[in-house]
Amino acid sequence: MEKLLITGISGGQGRLLASRVADSWEVVGVDKVPWDGHPKNITVYTVDVLKKKFEDVFRHERPTAVVHLGFIRHFRTDPSRRHEVNVLGTKRVLEFAAKYDVKQIVVVSSAYVYGALPENPYFLEEEAPLNASRTYPDIRDLAEVDTLCTAHLWKYPGMATAILRPVNTLGTHVHSAIVTYFRLGYVPTILGFNPMYQFIHEEDVSEAIALALEKKLRGIYNVTGPGEVPLKVAIRETGNSPVPVPEMVARPLFGRLFQLGLFHTPPGAIDFIKYPCTVNGKRFVQETGFKPLFTLEETFASIRE
Repeated sequence: MEKLLITGISGGQGRLLASRVADSWEVVGVDKVPWDGHPKNITVYTVDVLKKKFEDVFRHERPTAVVHLGFIRHFRTDPSRRHEVNVLGTKRVLEFAAKYDVKQIVVVSSAYVYGALPENPYFLEEEAPLNASRTYPDIRDLAEVDTLCTAHLWKYPGMATAILRPVNTLGTHVHSAIVTYFRLGYVPTILGFNPMYQFIHEEDVSEAIALALEKKLRGIYNVTGPGEVPLKVAIRETGNSPVPVPEMVARPLFGRLFQLGLFHTPPGAIDFIKYPCTVNGKRFVQETGFKPLFTLEETFASIRE
């Protein structure tokens, strides 16, 4: 079998993907955090992507393909550390992939890079500008990662580079900002706003990555789930209660709570519960035949459980 290297393998999405592809790939993973009790047919290196030993993994294992999941997606980490891991770490992954003749790389970005803005069309295409940092500077690093990968895509035409931008991912293994938000119980919303939201199950994200590998995709792809619903409907479907808060109260309050470590996201996240950031995933479906395995109800149930 060909060899697949997964960065961030010890995280929830990394473990799910490793289990999904282990029958068709020889799986090797790297993560700063150890994966205790990992399956015997998966090799795991406890390595920081910013350290010299990370290149040794490429040199020793010589992977055919790479899936890059090794990002910090929460805000509990120091911003400079988050930027180093996300941007400089991605730069190293891309450089080593080119240096050691990797044939294929899949980078899992996020639909958040488009930004939530009042002028957004109902469904954003892959060619839409990456406006996230205009109103949410705390996720500027995700847009920088996406830009780095797009440059790599055109610089190395012989390497099948795919950038996936999945919508809000829910599940029992993924510890993302949106999952934390839906588990607040009484969930704050902005008074007078109820934007449409898209969701995808964590296992469907793994299926999408597996298809990108199988089809040797090259390009940028939005990845969507089974549909979209208004935010307040999603909050109720996950077993919680929406609590409308006036924006003039919400921004200073959430900002102060975030500074004190009592709230999980910076105040810039407010625009994502105020304006839409829905995307068109038809390109990915057309090129892979992807069809979500989980319905919206099943996706929401993964949070309730």
